[in-house]
Amino acid sequence: MKPMEIPTFQPRLKVLNRDQALAIHAAALEILDKTGFKMEHTGARELLTDAGCQILNNDWLRMPSYLVEEALRSAPTQITLYDQKGNKTMPLTNGNPFYGTGSDATFTLDLETGVRRRAVKKDVENFARLVDGLENIAFAMSMGNPEDVPIKNIYVYVFAEMVKNTNKPIVFIADSGKDIAKIYDIACQVAGSEDALQRKPFLLNYSEAISPLRFPENVMERLMFCAEKKIPVCFPSGSNAGGGAPVTLAGAMALGIAENLVGLVVHQLVGKGSPFLFGPNVSTLDMKSSVVSYGCPEWSLTQAALADMRDEIYGLPIWAFAGASDAKVMDAQAGAEAMFSIITALLSRSNLIHDVGFLEYGSTSCLEMVCMANELISMSRSFADGIPVTDQTLAIDAIERVARGEPGSIFLTDDHTFENFMQSLFLPQLLDRSRYDSWKSAGAMDFYNRCNLEAKRILSEHQVIPKPDEVLKRINEILQNL
Repeated sequence: MKPMEIPTFQPRLKVLNRDQALAIHAAALEILDKTGFKMEHTGARELLTDAGCQILNNDWLRMPSYLVEEALRSAPTQITLYDQKGNKTMPLTNGNPFYGTGSDATFTLDLETGVRRRAVKKDVENFARLVDGLENIAFAMSMGNPEDVPIKNIYVYVFAEMVKNTNKPIVFIADSGKDIAKIYDIACQVAGSEDALQRKPFLLNYSEAISPLRFPENVMERLMFCAEKKIPVCFPSGSNAGGGAPVTLAGAMALGIAENLVGLVVHQLVGKGSPFLFGPNVSTLDMKSSVVSYGCPEWSLTQAALADMRDEIYGLPIWAFAGASDAKVMDAQAGAEAMFSIITALLSRSNLIHDVGFLEYGSTSCLEMVCMANELISMSRSFADGIPVTDQTLAIDAIERVARGEPGSIFLTDDHTFENFMQSLFLPQLLDRSRYDSWKSAGAMDFYNRCNLEAKRILSEHQVIPKPDEVLKRINEILQNL
């Protein structure tokens, strides 16, 4: 008999229909054509006016929709990131989801004391090493702005710290064209040459416009540098509902998409075909505390909507967030908010998903949160993979053997169980399922303490494959000449 061949259905979250997606897109185009935007970079402004943008006054421009259409046609529909050894690890296409940490946190929770303190360079090292040792964390971001390095070149120092302590892809921040050139130099040293880096990029730049509709000079310097050098880039903005954008989610999305499209147009005018990751950050400004919330359901809802717009209109890989919380410590709130965003990002089939491990609305990093998220991502993947239906999984023969076999026959000891349980069941590493007496005799540890021990174990035991001495020497020379 021919084996059963039934494709496995994988559950998918959708929140917009095509008419809604088209209406939001049309609103974004109207904003660009009617309201316009403030372009503070002279070169970008000249590039845009030469291409067909109209000057309203000084540095305020209007953009015709055909420029957006041309940019969408030229931008690649998939981006591939490699690890620092040249292995293809992150194909950002077809709704493939990849999770990673965040950047720029001012504080961290100390692994030994649990005390909230300022981040230092050693913390950037520890987060990079932890990411390197975690199966479900695909890429690294700095997770801190360390207070013990010169502020002028802070992003160069943290990038160097990351490449020394992980071989996974890196999403990095820069301040201007000057420091991004230094970061690019370091990346070329790691890859072996500029050509090797451009063929197999292991880095992606995160850059932001300022909502509403402002594009500062240093922001455009970074964007244009990435376009010239073929560095993959994402270009969200601060279009948070009630803060940098209208309080309604549709309005905030329209504004954020308009800002994203300006970045895309400039990017493609500078480097046609250069890789561009789509998607604004659309969270909410909490009306009580006036903080931008990392635990709100609205951010998960808007990024699911953006995934729908990717599928209906844009066709570009998208940027998203997950695994973060507004809680100040890793408590029940942190777990609830982290899991909500992790599973919704996965079911939305978002692509590059950052900010794993943040507390306090992005102000504080937490090693234990990253370990917890690693487990929750594994659990979510198990759910999102769906239920394979095959001759093997229907288990007709196993049912007959147990049902009609010798007295005492049970599925637990049947060969089918041993052959399939690893593929069929989610097997947690940190979530506890032990019997009460076993849990108590093992120390009665809660989830936080198990994550704390896991972070310490990885930092103690995991060996990051080191860079060659010559590469490390060149990186140190770049830092010494800053």
